Amino acid sequence: MMATLVSSIGQGTGLNITDMVSALVTADTAAKKAQITRQTSNNTAMISGVGSLRSALTAFQDAMKKLNDSSAPSFNAYAAKSANEAVVKVTSGNTAVAGSYSIVVNQLATGSKVASQAFAGGSTSAISAGELTVSQGANSWKVNVASGATLESVRDQINKELGVQGVSANIINGEGGARLVLSSTTTGAGSDLSVSGISELAIDGTTKMTGTGAGYITDLAKDAELTIDGLTVTSSKNTIDNAISGMKLELTGVSASATSATQITVEADNTGLQTSIQAFVDAYNTLQKTITSLTTTSRDSDDNLVLGPLTNDPTTRSLLGDIRKVLSEVGAGDQLTSLSQLGINTTKDGTLEFNTTKFTTAMNDKKLGAEVQELFTGTNGIFERMNKAIDPYNATDGSLATRKANLDKIAKNLADQQTALDRRTESLTESLTKKFVAMDTAVAKLNAQADQIKSVFDALEAQAKNS
Repeated sequence: MMATLVSSIGQGTGLNITDMVSALVTADTAAKKAQITRQTSNNTAMISGVGSLRSALTAFQDAMKKLNDSSAPSFNAYAAKSANEAVVKVTSGNTAVAGSYSIVVNQLATGSKVASQAFAGGSTSAISAGELTVSQGANSWKVNVASGATLESVRDQINKELGVQGVSANIINGEGGARLVLSSTTTGAGSDLSVSGISELAIDGTTKMTGTGAGYITDLAKDAELTIDGLTVTSSKNTIDNAISGMKLELTGVSASATSATQITVEADNTGLQTSIQAFVDAYNTLQKTITSLTTTSRDSDDNLVLGPLTNDPTTRSLLGDIRKVLSEVGAGDQLTSLSQLGINTTKDGTLEFNTTKFTTAMNDKKLGAEVQELFTGTNGIFERMNKAIDPYNATDGSLATRKANLDKIAKNLADQQTALDRRTESLTESLTKKFVAMDTAVAKLNAQADQIKSVFDALEAQAKNS
């Protein structure tokens, strides 16, 4: 901008005005500029450091959550296997006992499926208005059918109002006309559906459907029936907990015959425990290495000390102290109360090491496998205490979130200061340039006047010499 006002070299003074103005402006603003640059660099590094720390904490908590997933539990002391998962699947809990079991599934638990009388007019047949009652065992639900209803609209109304109860309706067009068919996700004997209140839709769910009349389709709802080592077990559901202590059975099919038993075996799962423990150790070490990288000092190529973005940060030091405290605390177990008993110890750099030889001894000789799950995932276990230690820092309203918000405010303030400094630099440059241009113009005029005066005296001197 200033280049359009004046050339670099003054016409009157011969001075480089641009360089002079730049030097004066720099002298006036350099200290403030350096301060803003330094503070911005430090603040940006801290924002990045806090972000990296929060990401590492979140990853660690996610890893613990995965290891504590109730649908796929880790740290089980035993593993169960089924020889035929087309008949029965099995999951062992931490209270299972090593052994082998023979299972024969004679019958799966079934739900109720009933049908109304046949309507020759099809799915658009008119249905009388009234209060339809759908009953199942001790439960009953009311459906108010308005005038002008059809078989289709009643179907839709049942699905909308009773779907949450596990009751669904559809229309099947067969010989003799269309039928409203109701089915339930509830299984077990005595869970048969019945319908009353509107005569043409009445269904006795305990009576078999014949001809064009209403009733149950194929069979009544039934319990599952099976034998475990020859002992008879019945269940209203196909998922059975603790029919064998510490195990969950999921019945998936009927055995080929009463002599076609499926073998279930339960064995100590030291390999699975070791894998889960190693996953925890790896997740913790990843967090520890991230914290170390953010807080450790180093030397650059010129041997100058370089600080990490969170070096000497009190919040980070406090966090590290809190999570390390969890590792050293004594748990509430019977025999197993500390990580060191499993061969897990803290090294000099803060990471964990896992001695698998000591772990194997604890499993085989000291029989600590059944207590590993409680140590990690039980009430007041390592995961619960670790999350309690981390949440005050990493929660949405935690101290690190507050820290980030404050650093963002500082960044905004520094940006505003830089904008103000840029305006001052521009204003000062323009002001000084105008002043130097004015001075140079004045000098140029004086030089021109001096040249004129000199020309007059030179002319007088020349006349004097000629006369």
